[in-house]
Amino acid sequence: MEITFLGTSSGVPTRSRNVSSVALRLPQRAEVWLFDCGEGTQHQLLRSELRSSQIRRIFVTHMHGDHIFGLMGLLASCGLAGSAQAIDIYGPPGLDDYIRACSKYSYTYFSHRVKVYSVSPGLVYEDEDFTVSCLLLKHRVPAYGYRISEKDRPGRFNVEKAVELGIPSGPLYGQLKRGETVTLPDGRKIRGADLCGETEIGRKIAYCTDTIYCDSAVELAEDADVLIHEATFSHGEAQMAFESLHSTSTMAAQVALAAKVKQLIMTHFSPRYTPGNSMDVKDLLEEARAIFSNTILARDFFVYEVPRRRMVEENLKVST
Repeated sequence: MEITFLGTSSGVPTRSRNVSSVALRLPQRAEVWLFDCGEGTQHQLLRSELRSSQIRRIFVTHMHGDHIFGLMGLLASCGLAGSAQAIDIYGPPGLDDYIRACSKYSYTYFSHRVKVYSVSPGLVYEDEDFTVSCLLLKHRVPAYGYRISEKDRPGRFNVEKAVELGIPSGPLYGQLKRGETVTLPDGRKIRGADLCGETEIGRKIAYCTDTIYCDSAVELAEDADVLIHEATFSHGEAQMAFESLHSTSTMAAQVALAAKVKQLIMTHFSPRYTPGNSMDVKDLLEEARAIFSNTILARDFFVYEVPRRRMVEENLKVST
């Protein structure tokens, strides 16, 4: 699982930051899932190592322009490119009407299959490897945060030991790999758990923007390997954050601390925090780290590989 930040500015783009979009690459299935699609996202994709032909799902948090204005351009380009990949889009009620209206009045025909699903709090999507759920955050319009959970997988199956025990290959191996207990023709009962290594704990990612500090964000981020959280304002401009229902750097850190996440990545920065101004994003990083030390700043085209849980735990043991 690899996260690529395609846009990290809030509201409007800047010379160095585009508006919101985050890509999750799933190399094991050659798929890319997008979270939000601000204006210019397709240009950002062209400048990245990602392939738009691999986009399979798009999750939209809310209907503000800096999160959706790039959606139609991207879909139209995929259609012109003749991509056969179906794209499923998930977002707040009204998203389907928006896409249909844009398609109608721009005379845009999607040569590929596009389906739009309206989300509500709870499970949004599930397959054999992942679940995606959402909750309402606290913003000026209905805005959803998403939690992506990779399912736990059995550890490596010990084929050598199975052969030593005289277990015939075939369907029995599949049952044992799934952790089931099987009965052999000679009456012996074999537990799959005895032939499999340590369970591989699935990774978890939470994506929370746009929102002020709220309990829903903490719930979505609980025990996550990575929390991607907006930090539009500095702590000193908390009043502005409350008025606009956006987060400060310290609010993002408080969510991470309360949820006991492994890593906080802040994004969605106001254009006011640029070098040469009284404060820049490095100041926001210092504010957040005073509360939650495992905090880093996102920048456009920043790539973060989500480590496997077992690897993280081993690293923590070494460091302590």
